[in-house]
Amino acid sequence: MISLKEAIIVEGRYDKIKLSSIFSSPVIETGGFRVFKDKEKQNLIREIAQKRGILVLTDSDSAGFVIRNFLKGAVPQNKVKHAYIPQLKGKEKRKPEASKEGFLGVEGISDEIIIEAVKKSGATIIGENNCEVNSGITKYHLYDLGLTGKENSAILREKLLKSLNMPTYLTTNALLTALNCIYSLKELKEIVKKLY
Repeated sequence: MISLKEAIIVEGRYDKIKLSSIFSSPVIETGGFRVFKDKEKQNLIREIAQKRGILVLTDSDSAGFVIRNFLKGAVPQNKVKHAYIPQLKGKEKRKPEASKEGFLGVEGISDEIIIEAVKKSGATIIGENNCEVNSGITKYHLYDLGLTGKENSAILREKLLKSLNMPTYLTTNALLTALNCIYSLKELKEIVKKLY
């Protein structure tokens, strides 16, 4: 697997699944056009961009470019890189018919083409530039801090998400990804301590 300094921003769940099989870096979904109204998701993306930078990898159709341009305006230009996949005609295997414009989305593009697009984007491949990224927070740490698996975990997790200005609907895995993009384990422990 390839590890990038930047977090990868994609449109949806199937794009995330595809990229998570190629890259060990965090992959964050915009939820498609939902990102336009979701201020918490916007804040999360801005904060991740500030800490480690983001790499935007959307479909090559008009909707993908609308989302890409929105993110381009929402994040400082020096914190965002763009990877572009080619406009290839076709349809994804899971779909009964092609998209409105008839192009393959990120989930339908081959691994090789995606890797080439990411390399061309100027993304920082870890190991090439001795770049370090936080990845020390695990599910065990979330459990140990009372954020999962305990009687009041849901309440504490919601308080944490609100205090960090993150979307309160994040799943445990999405929370883990976001936390590892922004905080060290030591910083998280200090934040949680203040919530009690």
